[in-house]
Formats: sequence, C-alpha cells, structure tokens
Amino acid sequence: MGVTSLRLQHSEASVTRNKAIRGETADVAQQFQYAVRVIGSNFAPTVERDEFLVAEKIKKELTRQRREADAALFSELHRKLHSQVSSYATLFAQALPRDAHSTPYYYARPQTLPLNYQERSAPSAQNSGSLGSSGISSIGLHTLNGPTPPPPSLLPGQSHPGPGTGDCLRQQLGARLAWTLTASQPSLQTTTSKGVPSAASRNVTRPRRDGDTGGAVEVTEAALVRDILYVFQGIDGRNVKMSAADNCYKVEGKANLNKSLRDTAMRLAELGWLHNKIRKYTDQRSLDRSFGLVGQSFCAALHQELKEYYRLLSVLHSQLQLEDDQGVNLGLESSLTLRRLLVWTYDPKIRLKTLAALVDHCQGRKGGELASAVHAYTKTGDPSMRSLVQHILSLVSHPVLSFLYRWIYDGELEDTHHEFFVASDPTVKTDRLWHDKYTLRTSMIPSFMTMDQSRKVLLIGKSINFLHQVCHDQTPPTKMIAVTRSAESLQDAADLFTDLENAFQGKIDAAYFETSKYLLDVLNRKYSLLDHMQAVRRYLLLGQGDFIRHLMDLLKPELARPATTLYQHNLTGILETAVRATNAQFDSPEILKRLDVRLLEVSPGDTGWDVFSLDYHVDGPIATVFTRECMSHYLRVFNFLWRAKRMEYILTDIRKGHMCNAKLLRNLPEFSGVLHHCHILASEMVHFIHQMQYYITFEVLECSWDELWNQVRQAQDLDHIIAAHEAFLGTVISRCLLDADSRALLNQLRAVFDQIIELQSTQDAICRAALEELQRRLQFEDQKKQREAEGQWGVTAAEEEQENQRVQEFRESIPKMCSQLRILTHFYQGVVQQFLVLLTTSPDESLRFLSFRLDFNEHYRAREPRLRVSLGARGRRSSHT
Repeated sequence: MGVTSLRLQHSEASVTRNKAIRGETADVAQQFQYAVRVIGSNFAPTVERDEFLVAEKIKKELTRQRREADAALFSELHRKLHSQVSSYATLFAQALPRDAHSTPYYYARPQTLPLNYQERSAPSAQNSGSLGSSGISSIGLHTLNGPTPPPPSLLPGQSHPGPGTGDCLRQQLGARLAWTLTASQPSLQTTTSKGVPSAASRNVTRPRRDGDTGGAVEVTEAALVRDILYVFQGIDGRNVKMSAADNCYKVEGKANLNKSLRDTAMRLAELGWLHNKIRKYTDQRSLDRSFGLVGQSFCAALHQELKEYYRLLSVLHSQLQLEDDQGVNLGLESSLTLRRLLVWTYDPKIRLKTLAALVDHCQGRKGGELASAVHAYTKTGDPSMRSLVQHILSLVSHPVLSFLYRWIYDGELEDTHHEFFVASDPTVKTDRLWHDKYTLRTSMIPSFMTMDQSRKVLLIGKSINFLHQVCHDQTPPTKMIAVTRSAESLQDAADLFTDLENAFQGKIDAAYFETSKYLLDVLNRKYSLLDHMQAVRRYLLLGQGDFIRHLMDLLKPELARPATTLYQHNLTGILETAVRATNAQFDSPEILKRLDVRLLEVSPGDTGWDVFSLDYHVDGPIATVFTRECMSHYLRVFNFLWRAKRMEYILTDIRKGHMCNAKLLRNLPEFSGVLHHCHILASEMVHFIHQMQYYITFEVLECSWDELWNQVRQAQDLDHIIAAHEAFLGTVISRCLLDADSRALLNQLRAVFDQIIELQSTQDAICRAALEELQRRLQFEDQKKQREAEGQWGVTAAEEEQENQRVQEFRESIPKMCSQLRILTHFYQGVVQQFLVLLTTSPDESLRFLSFRLDFNEHYRAREPRLRVSLGARGRRSSHT
C-alpha cells in the first residue's frame, strides 16, 4: 500500500503543479501520461510481501511477551483495516462468476467466465466513452494494490462528460481532470483504456530501467504468465524450467526479472512440481498389476483430482487465448496476471499439496494398509482438506468393502493380490479349516476398523465356509442372515465413514450374531456337541463312578498280567460288559460307539495297569472342538486319574485284607504287631489318597467343569466354545500337576503311588506267609487230634521238634517283616514330607491349602523343619518368590 500511495501522491502532485497552466493542454497531457506510466509500472515493494505473515509475527511476538490483550487489540485493528482495504479476492471479484467460490476450481468454465472484453472492431470513441473501458476510473477502482472510491460522476449507469465541459469541471481533482483531458485529446488514445501498455506492446519486452543488472532485456509479465501456465502442466517454459539438480522449477538466470516477479513465479511453479510428483506416481502404479484393486482405486482417485485440476488449467488457457485474440491489455480487471494466478490457484495448491503428501505416505503400501494410510489424513481440523481426503478414502475403500460384503454374505474370498485383511491358505485340509485355513493379516486391517470388528468379520465368513464344507449344510447365507444385503456402491463407503459406530457396526454385528447362532444350533442339534462334551466328562474324566468301579473289577485279572500279554479285543469285550452292567447303557448309541479301549506304548516291566486307557473317537465338526491336541491332553489326564483311582482301589483291597486277616490270624498272637504296623501305614496312605481324590474331583474337575459349562451355554460363537474348552483343559492340566512347572510335584506324587503299590505287595507277602504258617499249624493240630482219636500218640518227638523249629523260624521272620514295614514307612513319610514342602512353595493357592489338609494334625510338620511355618507365612513366602 505504501508504494501505491506514493505513486498516487506523485500523480496528484504532478497534476496539481500543472493546474495553473490551464491553457497548456499539451503539458497537462504529458503529466497525465507520466502519472499513468508510474501507476502501471512494476516496481517491487520494499515491505514484506505477505501482510498476513507480518501480522502473525506481530501477534506471536506480543504473545511471547505475555501481552495477550495487546495482541487481541492489534488483531481487531488489523481486521478493521483489512475490511477497508480490499483483499486479493475482492481485486478479482468481477473476473469470476457470481456463483463461484474463491477459485474457479470446480465451477468455472471457459464459456461461463464473463471476460468483459471489447471487440477489436469497436470504435475507439466507444472504448473511451463507456464505463467498462474508462481509463482512470478503472485504475482507481482496481489497482494492483487495492481499490479506491470512484469519482461521483463515474458511478455505474452515468454517462461521461463530453468535450464541451466548462472550466469548472476542469478544476476537479486528479482523476476527473485526467478524464476530461483524456476525452478531449484525441492524441491520447494511443494509451489504452486502463492506462497500461496497449495490446500491441503486451508481449514486447520493456527496455532496461535504471538499476537493472545485465545487458539482457527484461522479461514481461505476460510472457511469464504463459510460461507459468505451461509449468502448471509439468512442461518447461522459455524462462521457467525444471532443475534436475535441485528438483524444483527455477527461473532462468539470464532472465532479467525483479525480485517480486521472480518470487511470485517461484511460488506459482510449485504447482507444477506437485503435479509432476502426483502424475509420476499414478503413471507408475497404474501399470502395476500387482498393486491390486485398492491401489488402482487410489490412482483413479488421484486421476479424478488431476482432472479437476486440468479443468482449471483449461479455463486459464482459454482466458489467455481470448486475451491474445481480442487484444486485451495486461492490467485489465479480467486479464491474467501472476497475482491473479496466485489467488486462483490458492485452493488447488492446497489440494495438490494434500495429494502429494498422500502419495509420499502411501509409498510401498497396498490393500488395507493403503486405506489406513489415507484414513490417517482425515484426522485434521481443516474442513476442505478433510472433505478431500474423505472423498479419496471413499474411492479407495470401495474394493475393501466389496471384499468385506462378499465375505460376510457369501463366504467367498477373491483376493488375488492379497489386499484383504482375511487370508486363506488353500493347502489346509478340511479337518483344520476352522483353526488354520483362515487367518487375519494384521497389517491389512484398515485403521477405521477395530480389531474386534475384524475378528467378527473373520468369524462370519469362516462360519459360512465351515457350515458348507465341514457340516455339509448347504443352507444359503441369505437364510442364515436376516439382514438386507447392502448395495456395494460408493454411497456405502461414504456411509461407512459418516456412521462408523452405528450403520457399519450394525451390519457386522447382525451378520455375526445370526451366522454364529445358526452354526451353534447346527452343532448342537445335528451333531450333539454338548452331549459329546458330557460323555467325555463321564468316561475320560471318570465322572461315571459306577461304570469306572465295575470296569476296574472286571479288568483287575487282565491288567495284573504283563502288558505284552494283553489283547485289545479282550479288553474291548470287558468294556462292553461294563457298559451293559451299569448306567452307561442308557447313553446314546452315537456316544457308546465312540467309546473304545486304547493300549499305550509298552515299556519293559510294564503291567496292564500301565498301558491301559480309554479312548473317545471324534470326527467331523466335533473334531474342531476336540482336536488332536485336546484329545492328547485328555489321555494324559485320564492316565493320571486312572492311576489315582487305582491307588484308591488298592488301598480299599488292603483295608479289606486287614479286616479279613484280623479274624483269621488271631491264633498267631506274635503276628499282631506286624498287622498293627500295616494298619497304621495303610491309614496314612488312605488319608493321603482321600485328600488327593477330593482335591482332584471337586476342586479341580467339578469347579472347572461348572465354569466350562456356563461359558459354553453363554458362548456367542464357536471360537468362544473352543477357547473355553482349551482354558478348561489348561486348568485341569496345571492343577493335576501335569504341566512343566509341576514336574517335581508330579514325580513326588508318583513316588507316593509307588510306595502304596509297594505296601500292597509287602502286605500280600507277609499275610501270605502268615496264612501259610497258620495253615501248617492247623494241619499239625488236626493231625495230632486225628492220631489221638485213633489211640496213637499225637506226635512223635521228631515231629514235635520239627514243628517247634518251623514255628521258631516263623517267629524269627517277624522282626524282619517289621523291619521291612518300618523301612517302607520311612521312605513313604520322606516322600510325603518332600511333597508337602513343594506344595507350600507352590504359587497356586489351592495347592498350598492342599498341603494344609494333608498335614492337618501337623504329623509331618514335627518331623520336617521346613514345614514348621504357619500357613500365612507360607503364602507370603510363595508370593515373594
């Protein structure tokens, strides 16, 4: 504004100095031409070229000095000043359509732009007599630095004064005096209607002014405008060319331009650089087939934006061509200048910058990852930028939505270029379809979808394929899902981003619930999933008590034999006998035919008890829940429970032996101490086994099973059932001491079991020897009575001596038996004490309470110093460790 004010003052001063010489019109005309030349010159301002930047710097400085009130006052004053001095947009308001926005980016057309050019054939008098072509008044209205109020006589709709105007009119101020002089001097018509060089001189270079450097002539702004329009398309101009070294457009060094025009040209040339960047990316990727549908949609969106950009360029080229054809002067309110181009290309430049940033951010990405990269740019506070990116995102995400709808409504996956976040492995067989065939590509999940939504989408399509391929259920998905299939259009993509939490989420949830519900209904109704789970609980986890007890009774003779002498068909017959003799006979035939006998791998010295196991055959959809890994876990748990149940069975037999032998061996009073010792040791073992059985049966199996059953009844999809079942097995494995962390505990427990078996064999041997001794004594007495009845001596001296020697040998063997029992007791108690020590340091609270129940009377605590710690201290110690 400062330079323009100086120019106007200079012009007014020139005219004022010549007022005294009213008769000398030639001098006045000369001064007028000089004023017009000053105003139309291209002097560069010395002030900051961007008023907005200066104002922002002032406000930031005031804020930094904690003068917020002064900063607010300055902002208000600057706004008022700015409202009085028109901006660039006001400068070009008459050159744009009335319904256009800040730029003709979307609305302007070459045929709709009101260029307001006069025909070349129009008389010069008409050019000087109409308002649209008036020289001084137009300059006063639209100078390069802002408008000035027009003279009252030059308002629209009024005619201009003619040559016959009196002296009073000539005494008006600058512009009106200039107008009367221009109208009355035909010789002044060599000057154009806007007071700038004529159309003939538009494309002619101006002579070098004072202060210019070099001997080259100055490049005109019109030539620079033409070059810039070519640069906008990525084509080098005569004076503005691409610098490969600096990767930017530069004005030729030989071109003699002032700093203002050079800087403006460089700012405009940035559009060409942005255009080249975007065009290079689209040209390269459009030919790449592996880029996929999402990538091609992204290129198409970029092409669409470039097409709108080319429409703007066509408008500018059209206007430039019309100016050349009609001889319009540079400086008209409708003509193209660098500053007008700055305003017209402001919005397109912002859009191209956004597109270029997207191109940089999307390098090396495709599919859902590319959609996520575009979606990241929607999180901005600029409404126009957000609208642009959302439009591009709607195009880019359309293939993703096509994949998604095809997957959740048809179960079909046609992802040739691996763009969708659901991956398929065609090498996986049908029996592993649910677990291994379909997985999530985490990198391809769009950022506008949550992980929970992605998991549901995976489950929907996987359920449809599982029903068709594994369950052999050919029900159309449209009957499973009571949801209207969405039209796969761009409007769906737009709805996706405007209503992510409701519409899109609702579609996925509806398809997920309906498909999962139908799948679970098929598994329970057609394949009896819940019945099979209960059968596994009864038979493999020993829940059917009467069946297990009777089976042990029937198998005892067979399993006592060496493992190598067993035959599976014999054991299978015994199994069927046990089923028919117990409540197991009332189970479904579908369940009973799956129950079978399995013999484990035989090791040297194994008996039938070591290799026998029950098995439950699973196939079809049921095998998805009861996988091979799960069945191997069930086999381990069954062997552990079977071994523990055998210990209970052995101790029961030992107690039976005690009760029977106590009556039979009353005639051997010297043997009572041995029986008492056996009874005490057996009682310790019975207490231990009963507490272990209670722990395993109620605290482990029953509690875990109840939790599993509740989760299965509340499950929403098959994955929930599988997860609950695996958690159940994991809990049982860990609490039954079958995991890797409990290996030491399991070894000690097996040692306890071995001591129980050793007690059985020891007691059997002792009792057998005692019964044999009793049998011999009874036979000797019977023989003695029989001889006495016959009248003979009951016994001879030799026989009596032999009998006394045999009794003495038996009595001498009793201390050995007691010693053997004491050694067994010592080993047993040592193993139990070590087991209790390990229990007290276990991180599992239930195992620590088990140690308390096993040693409720502190019997072992008195013998083991490491156990002399209170239960609370044990818990605290284990928590610290």
